[in-house]
Amino acid sequence: MLKEIYQDAENRMNKTLEALLRELSGIRTGKATTNILDAIKVDYYGTLTPLKQVASVSAPDPKMLVVQPWEKNMIPEVVKAIQKADLGLNPISEGGLIRLPIPPLNEERRREMVKLVKKFGEEARVAVRNVRRDSIEALKKAEKDSKITEDELHLGQKHLQDSTDGHITKIDKMLEAKEAEVMAV
Repeated sequence: MLKEIYQDAENRMNKTLEALLRELSGIRTGKATTNILDAIKVDYYGTLTPLKQVASVSAPDPKMLVVQPWEKNMIPEVVKAIQKADLGLNPISEGGLIRLPIPPLNEERRREMVKLVKKFGEEARVAVRNVRRDSIEALKKAEKDSKITEDELHLGQKHLQDSTDGHITKIDKMLEAKEAEVMAV
Protein backbone atom coordinates (compact mmCIF):
# COMPACT_ATOMS: atom_id res chain seq x y z
CA MET A 1 0.00 0.00 0.00
CA LEU A 2 2.73 2.47 1.00
CA LYS A 3 4.89 1.62 -2.02
CA GLU A 4 1.97 2.24 -4.39
CA ILE A 5 1.30 5.67 -2.88
CA TYR A 6 5.01 6.59 -2.96
CA GLN A 7 5.37 5.38 -6.56
CA ASP A 8 2.29 7.29 -7.71
CA ALA A 9 3.50 10.48 -6.01
CA GLU A 10 7.00 10.11 -7.46
CA ASN A 11 5.64 9.53 -10.99
CA ARG A 12 3.33 12.55 -10.81
CA MET A 13 6.09 14.79 -9.43
CA ASN A 14 8.47 13.66 -12.19
CA LYS A 15 5.80 14.40 -14.82
CA THR A 16 5.55 17.91 -13.37
CA LEU A 17 9.32 18.34 -13.83
CA GLU A 18 9.08 17.09 -17.43
CA ALA A 19 6.24 19.53 -18.16
CA LEU A 20 8.26 22.40 -16.67
CA LEU A 21 11.25 21.43 -18.81
CA ARG A 22 9.05 21.53 -21.93
CA GLU A 23 7.67 24.94 -20.96
CA LEU A 24 11.13 26.35 -20.28
CA SER A 25 12.53 25.02 -23.55
CA GLY A 26 9.90 27.06 -25.40
CA ILE A 27 11.05 30.33 -23.85
CA ARG A 28 13.13 32.34 -26.25
CA THR A 29 16.63 33.35 -25.31
CA GLY A 30 19.06 35.35 -27.42
CA LYS A 31 20.22 32.30 -29.37
CA ALA A 32 18.45 30.07 -31.88
CA THR A 33 16.90 26.85 -30.62
CA THR A 34 14.34 24.78 -32.50
CA ASN A 35 12.37 24.27 -29.27
CA ILE A 36 10.87 27.76 -29.45
CA LEU A 37 8.74 26.58 -32.39
CA ASP A 38 7.42 23.45 -30.63
CA ALA A 39 4.09 25.01 -29.63
CA ILE A 40 3.28 26.33 -33.13
CA LYS A 41 0.37 24.66 -34.92
CA VAL A 42 -0.13 25.03 -38.68
CA ASP A 43 -3.43 24.79 -40.57
CA TYR A 44 -2.69 21.67 -42.62
CA TYR A 45 -5.65 21.08 -44.93
CA GLY A 46 -8.11 22.18 -42.26
CA THR A 47 -6.40 20.43 -39.34
CA LEU A 48 -4.19 22.19 -36.79
CA THR A 49 -0.96 20.21 -36.94
CA PRO A 50 2.32 20.75 -35.01
CA LEU A 51 4.89 22.56 -37.16
CA LYS A 52 7.43 19.75 -36.78
CA GLN A 53 4.97 17.38 -38.51
CA VAL A 54 4.73 19.50 -41.67
CA ALA A 55 8.30 20.87 -41.89
CA SER A 56 11.88 20.29 -40.85
CA VAL A 57 13.28 22.86 -38.44
CA SER A 58 16.99 23.50 -38.00
CA ALA A 59 19.34 26.04 -36.43
CA PRO A 60 22.26 26.46 -38.86
CA ASP A 61 23.81 29.16 -36.65
CA PRO A 62 23.10 30.78 -33.24
CA LYS A 63 21.18 33.71 -34.80
CA MET A 64 19.05 31.88 -37.38
CA LEU A 65 16.36 29.20 -37.62
CA VAL A 66 15.41 27.59 -40.92
CA VAL A 67 11.99 26.00 -41.50
CA GLN A 68 11.59 23.88 -44.61
CA PRO A 69 8.01 22.71 -45.23
CA TRP A 70 7.74 19.33 -46.93
CA GLU A 71 5.13 20.75 -49.32
CA LYS A 72 5.86 24.09 -51.02
CA ASN A 73 2.19 25.12 -50.91
CA MET A 74 2.41 25.09 -47.08
CA ILE A 75 4.90 28.00 -46.94
CA PRO A 76 2.24 30.77 -46.59
CA GLU A 77 0.43 28.76 -43.88
CA VAL A 78 3.66 28.18 -41.94
CA VAL A 79 4.59 31.89 -42.18
CA LYS A 80 1.11 32.85 -40.95
CA ALA A 81 1.32 30.40 -38.02
CA ILE A 82 4.76 31.72 -36.96
CA GLN A 83 3.53 35.31 -37.09
CA LYS A 84 0.38 34.41 -35.11
CA ALA A 85 2.50 32.73 -32.40
CA ASP A 86 3.79 36.20 -31.39
CA LEU A 87 7.32 35.04 -30.60
CA GLY A 88 8.89 38.26 -31.83
CA LEU A 89 10.20 36.49 -34.95
CA ASN A 90 9.91 37.86 -38.48
CA PRO A 91 9.75 35.00 -41.04
CA ILE A 92 11.44 35.57 -44.41
CA SER A 93 10.22 33.30 -47.20
CA GLU A 94 12.97 32.34 -49.68
CA GLY A 95 12.06 29.82 -52.35
CA GLY A 96 11.28 26.51 -50.64
CA LEU A 97 12.28 27.54 -47.12
CA ILE A 98 11.59 30.10 -44.41
CA ARG A 99 14.39 31.89 -42.58
CA LEU A 100 13.80 33.15 -39.04
CA PRO A 101 16.50 35.58 -37.87
CA ILE A 102 16.65 35.59 -34.06
CA PRO A 103 16.82 39.21 -32.91
CA PRO A 104 18.80 39.93 -29.76
CA LEU A 105 16.57 40.46 -26.71
CA ASN A 106 16.50 43.92 -25.18
CA GLU A 107 16.67 44.35 -21.40
CA GLU A 108 12.91 44.86 -21.02
CA ARG A 109 12.10 41.70 -23.01
CA ARG A 110 14.63 39.71 -20.97
CA ARG A 111 12.91 40.81 -17.76
CA GLU A 112 9.52 39.76 -19.19
CA MET A 113 10.99 36.35 -20.04
CA VAL A 114 12.36 35.98 -16.50
CA LYS A 115 8.89 36.77 -15.10
CA LEU A 116 7.46 34.07 -17.35
CA VAL A 117 10.12 31.61 -16.17
CA LYS A 118 9.23 32.39 -12.53
CA LYS A 119 5.50 31.96 -13.27
CA PHE A 120 6.11 28.52 -14.79
CA GLY A 121 8.28 27.63 -11.79
CA GLU A 122 5.61 28.64 -9.29
CA GLU A 123 3.00 26.61 -11.17
CA ALA A 124 5.31 23.58 -11.03
CA ARG A 125 5.91 24.04 -7.27
CA VAL A 126 2.15 24.23 -6.68
CA ALA A 127 1.62 21.08 -8.75
CA VAL A 128 4.27 19.19 -6.72
CA ARG A 129 2.68 20.36 -3.45
CA ASN A 130 -0.74 19.25 -4.71
CA VAL A 131 0.69 15.78 -5.39
CA ARG A 132 2.04 15.71 -1.82
CA ARG A 133 -1.36 16.77 -0.44
CA ASP A 134 -3.21 14.12 -2.46
CA SER A 135 -0.74 11.42 -1.38
CA ILE A 136 -1.00 12.39 2.29
CA GLU A 137 -4.80 12.22 2.00
CA ALA A 138 -4.41 8.70 0.56
CA LEU A 139 -2.16 7.77 3.50
CA LYS A 140 -4.67 9.14 6.03
CA LYS A 141 -7.49 7.23 4.36
CA ALA A 142 -5.41 4.03 4.42
CA GLU A 143 -4.70 4.57 8.14
CA LYS A 144 -8.39 5.24 8.83
CA ASP A 145 -9.30 2.04 6.97
CA SER A 146 -6.69 0.19 9.11
CA LYS A 147 -4.57 -0.71 6.08
CA ILE A 148 -1.49 0.96 7.59
CA THR A 149 -0.48 1.80 11.16
CA GLU A 150 -0.18 5.27 12.67
CA ASP A 151 3.62 4.91 12.65
CA GLU A 152 3.55 4.07 8.93
CA LEU A 153 1.36 7.14 8.38
CA HIS A 154 3.94 9.42 10.04
CA LEU A 155 6.79 7.71 8.23
CA GLY A 156 4.90 8.08 4.95
CA GLN A 157 4.25 11.77 5.53
CA LYS A 158 7.96 12.34 6.20
CA HIS A 159 8.91 10.36 3.08
CA LEU A 160 6.48 12.41 0.93
CA GLN A 161 7.77 15.68 2.40
CA ASP A 162 11.37 14.68 1.64
CA SER A 163 10.38 13.77 -1.93
CA THR A 164 8.54 17.09 -2.31
CA ASP A 165 11.54 19.03 -1.02
CA GLY A 166 13.81 17.21 -3.47
CA HIS A 167 11.57 17.99 -6.44
CA ILE A 168 11.20 21.64 -5.45
CA THR A 169 15.00 21.90 -5.21
CA LYS A 170 15.23 20.49 -8.77
CA ILE A 171 12.64 23.03 -9.95
CA ASP A 172 14.62 25.87 -8.34
CA LYS A 173 17.83 24.72 -10.08
CA MET A 174 16.05 24.51 -13.45
CA LEU A 175 14.66 28.04 -12.98
CA GLU A 176 18.03 29.42 -11.92
CA ALA A 177 19.71 27.95 -15.02
CA LYS A 178 17.00 29.26 -17.37
CA GLU A 179 17.07 32.74 -15.79
CA ALA A 180 20.86 32.90 -16.24
CA GLU A 181 20.44 31.76 -19.86
CA VAL A 182 17.78 34.42 -20.56
CA MET A 183 19.75 37.24 -18.90
CA ALA A 184 23.05 36.35 -20.63
CA VAL A 185 23.83 38.88 -23.34
